[in-house]
Amino acid sequence: MKKIIPITSLFLDIGGVLLTNGWDHHARRRAAQQFKLDWAEMEQRHGLNFETHEEAKITFNEYLDRVVFFKKRPFTRAVFRSFMFAQSKPVAGMIELVRNLKARYGLKIIVVSNESRELNTHRISNFKLAGFVDAFISSCYVHLRKPDADIFKLALDIAQTPARQIVYIENTPLFVQIAEGFGIRGILHTDYKSTCARLAAFGLEVAR
Repeated sequence: MKKIIPITSLFLDIGGVLLTNGWDHHARRRAAQQFKLDWAEMEQRHGLNFETHEEAKITFNEYLDRVVFFKKRPFTRAVFRSFMFAQSKPVAGMIELVRNLKARYGLKIIVVSNESRELNTHRISNFKLAGFVDAFISSCYVHLRKPDADIFKLALDIAQTPARQIVYIENTPLFVQIAEGFGIRGILHTDYKSTCARLAAFGLEVAR
């Protein structure tokens, strides 16, 4: 009989798994409509700056200067910042799910995420993620971004858990595939129910 290798750690994305994406094209489209910005111009400028911003090589204010406030606007930076941060919402059931799994199985929880420093800090604080996450391997802290495989190597080093004992929950197929290349077991998250079913298949039953 084949021995089942227990899962002892969860790797997780934040955007699209625990929370909605903080500043994706949908959020930027809403911002363009709300603040009457030129969508195409804003997207072009965002595209040239977002990787640098998520790796914390430019500050939040520098990003805003380049993407929005490169000309005089009839609204303040503070108002725009509040709008940006308000786009973050919890994904139904997922924070409670991870909290419960950690409590039930004593799992180590490691976030592997592409996020800018200010947005990441807001999301960690506002949604109390530090209450159950053991380490944040965020692009803004480690200056690496998915799909760079080095961010997964770093997460493995920090987790100090064999890859075969890790499940990674992620909503981007390519990133799941890269993690699986290290021997990590992946779950492509699309909804709460299917993720629960996949977790159960790995021996992590959701308490009823």
